[in-house]
Amino acid sequence: MGKLFGTDGVRGLVNQELTAGLALKLGVSIAQIMKQKLKKDSLTFVIGTDTRESKDMLSSAITAGILSEGCNIIDVGIFPTPGIAYLVKKYQTDGGIIISASHNPSEYNGIKVLNNQGFKLSDTIEEEIEEIMPHIGWSNKNKVGTYEQRKEAINTYVDYLAHTIDHSLEGLKILVDTANGAAYETANLLFQKLNASYTLINNEPNGTNINQKAGSTHIEGLQEKVKEGSYDIGIAYDGDADRCILVDELGNEIDGDYILAITGKSLKEKNQLDNNTIVGTVMSNLGLIKFCEKENIHFVKTKVGDKYVLEEMLKMKDCLGGEQSGHIIFSKLASTGDGELTSLQILNIMQEKKEKLSNLAKIMEKYPQVMINVAVSPKGKEDYPENQKIQEMIKQVEKELKEEGRVLVRPSGTENLIRVMIEGKDKEMITTYCRQIAQTIEEELNEQE
Repeated sequence: MGKLFGTDGVRGLVNQELTAGLALKLGVSIAQIMKQKLKKDSLTFVIGTDTRESKDMLSSAITAGILSEGCNIIDVGIFPTPGIAYLVKKYQTDGGIIISASHNPSEYNGIKVLNNQGFKLSDTIEEEIEEIMPHIGWSNKNKVGTYEQRKEAINTYVDYLAHTIDHSLEGLKILVDTANGAAYETANLLFQKLNASYTLINNEPNGTNINQKAGSTHIEGLQEKVKEGSYDIGIAYDGDADRCILVDELGNEIDGDYILAITGKSLKEKNQLDNNTIVGTVMSNLGLIKFCEKENIHFVKTKVGDKYVLEEMLKMKDCLGGEQSGHIIFSKLASTGDGELTSLQILNIMQEKKEKLSNLAKIMEKYPQVMINVAVSPKGKEDYPENQKIQEMIKQVEKELKEEGRVLVRPSGTENLIRVMIEGKDKEMITTYCRQIAQTIEEELNEQE
C-alpha cells in the first residue's frame, strides 16, 4: 500500500482510490491505534461530513469500523471542518472524524482525523495507522460501540461563533457564498442570529455541485454580484468552510494575506497580538512582509500548508497565522482555520472602526506575483540545489530586484516540478526574470535524450 495520509488527511477519487472498504479498515485502525495511545478500552469520536454524495457511504463505513472496536460515535451530520474541531473539545471526545475533500470537486472525498485537542494527528500516529492497515484484524470480540446523532450540535457551534464578536452587524449589507458546501446551514443560522442583512448564494447543495464555480476558489461570480447589488462585503467559504476569501465593496479580492494584515493590526492596537508576531508561509505576499516591517510586527515564515503554520504557532505560542488561500488561524478562538469565524472577525473590525473594507485593505500594498512551474526529470529535481548556473541566475535576479522584490524557487513536494515565483512592483519586469530562471532550470536539469 502506498502512502495513505497526505498533508490534509486521506484524499482521493471516490470508489477508485477512496473506497468503502478502505474507510472501514481505516476506522478499525484508527480505533486500535488511538486506544493504545490513550490507554483506554473504549473511545468516543464525533463525526461530520460536507455535502458530497459520497458522504453517507464513507461515513457509514468508517463508523462501522470504529463501532466494531467497541468505540462510540456522535454523528452531527453535515458540518464545517472547524466545527468538528470545536465539538471535540466541547464534548470532550477522544477525537474527531471529518468526511470532506475541502475545495476539491465532488468526485473526490477525504477523511481527516483529529486528536482529543481538535488538532490533526501527528505524522507519527498517521504512520502507525497506515502500518497496521494491510494486516488489520478485529481485536474486539465482545463489545460493540454506541451510535448517536446530535442535531443540536449545529446550534451549539453557531452560538459559539456568534459570541466571538462584540459589535452588531446592523447597517452592513452582506453577500455570502457557501460553495454549496458544509456551511450552507451554519452560515444561514449564524447571520440570522446576528440580525444581519445578508443574502446567501451557492447555497443549495445537491451532492455534486460543491465548489462548482463557487466558493473561495471561484470568486468571480461573487465579485460581480457584490458590485451589482451594492453590497458592503462578499464572503466566500470553501467546501468544508475552513477557508475564507473576501470581496470588498468595489469588487476587489481580499485574500488571506490582507486578512492577516487587517486582523493583525487590530490585535496589536488592543495589545492582544501575542509575541507581536504573525505566522505565514514562504508563499505569503511580499506586501504582507513589508506591512509587518512598517508596523514593527515580527513575521515568521513556514513551509506551505496550514498544518505547518499551526505547528509554528503552537511551538511559539503565537495567536495569529495563516495562508494566502484564506486558511486563517486565531489560536485563542479555534484549533484550526475557520472560514466563518474569520469573516466575523473582519466584520467586527469594519463595525468597530466604521470603515469600508477597501479602506481597511489599504494598510497593505500587494505586490504582483508571477509563477512558472518547470517540469524536470526526477534526477533533475534531486540535482537542483547543487546546480551552480541556476543558483547564480537566482542571485543575479535577486540583486536586480534589491529590496523591491523577491525570488522563491522550490521543488514541488509531490510532483517532478520546480516552482519559480517572483514578486515585485513591475509585473512586466518580474515576468521576464521569471521566464529567464525557468528557461535556465529547463536547460540545466532536463537531460538530453
